[in-house]
Amino acid sequence: MRPERPVTYASLLLMAPREGGNSTLVFAVQMVLIFVIFYFLLIRPQKKEQDRHQSMIAALKKGDEVVTGGGIIGTVVHAEGDRITIKTAETTRIVVERGRIARVTSAKADAKAEAKSES
Repeated sequence: MRPERPVTYASLLLMAPREGGNSTLVFAVQMVLIFVIFYFLLIRPQKKEQDRHQSMIAALKKGDEVVTGGGIIGTVVHAEGDRITIKTAETTRIVVERGRIARVTSAKADAKAEAKSES
């Protein structure tokens, strides 16, 4: 029979796994970092813009000058529910959905937007 060798510190170091032995943890950390980057670069700014647009749509009232998603410029003459009537010329009126209003261009709305951005 062969005598057993004593376990030494050097032999324990040789039994340790090589670098990259725990690649699952490295992969999980990389995926979390990618998600965090996507959240701060894409998801969060888009959510803030969506909230700003929703508050603008909710604040629409008679007399506001607006631009629709299709580029039609007009003045709000009637706002009720989810539809808005826009006067585009002397006798032309168009009914559009609230969500299709791209921006408000009246001076009052611009002043409110500047006041909000400063605070």
